[in-house]
Amino acid sequence: MCQICDLTNQTPHTTAVRASRRQVLGAGVAAFAALAMASGHRPAFAADGAPTSLNAAQALDKLQSGNAKYVSAPQVCAADLAKARAGVAKHQAPWASILSCADSRVAPELLFGGTAPGELFVARNAGNQTDTNTLGTLEYGAAALGVPLIVVLGHERCGAVVAACDMVSKGKTYPGSIGPMVQAIAPAAKAVAGQPGDFIENAIKENARQNAARIVQQSPIIADLVKQGKVRIVAARYDLDDGKVEFFA
Repeated sequence: MCQICDLTNQTPHTTAVRASRRQVLGAGVAAFAALAMASGHRPAFAADGAPTSLNAAQALDKLQSGNAKYVSAPQVCAADLAKARAGVAKHQAPWASILSCADSRVAPELLFGGTAPGELFVARNAGNQTDTNTLGTLEYGAAALGVPLIVVLGHERCGAVVAACDMVSKGKTYPGSIGPMVQAIAPAAKAVAGQPGDFIENAIKENARQNAARIVQQSPIIADLVKQGKVRIVAARYDLDDGKVEFFA
């Protein structure tokens, strides 16, 4: 049975509400004292309710086991979506943030085992890039919602990365806003140009790595949480052919 069908027995909200008020305040105030209100209460942007009780290692394990289920025993099930929606309508406690490509074949909620509403905090754009809006999204997930794990997920045959490789190796240009979007991926393609192996595959992994590193470089908020051991960031690659997700540092 896929996870979304088993909502009657266990949901992220059921686990999350067991966290104590002290844990909630600790996740909010201790990490973001500089952003707290003058009264000393939680930061103004912090979400109401308890965050997930999972740590980064546990969240990563859930993603890995969910993907294994997706690969070995994928199922299409009739889920009680109305009940699932009601369970998280007033509070969310996601346990992983996923920055993935906008490619229609890469659906994090499905490829990680059929996760239920309220479990994953997902940001998507072409080439899984850490632009300003995406970085703000990830900061909100980590700071306000207490998400302990961030995954930058590239994927096989990514069109945006292919375009960047063509820009670097063939001098191709692209119209409108597509050009600047592809240009942002070009550093990853340049970094692996001439290396052994497939150019595009190497660039896909390098792009995921660079964007994972960029999160810490550009976000003092997340960098502080990483330093405290409250947030972990990993890069990964999804295989369109066999459905497997490979995680790497």
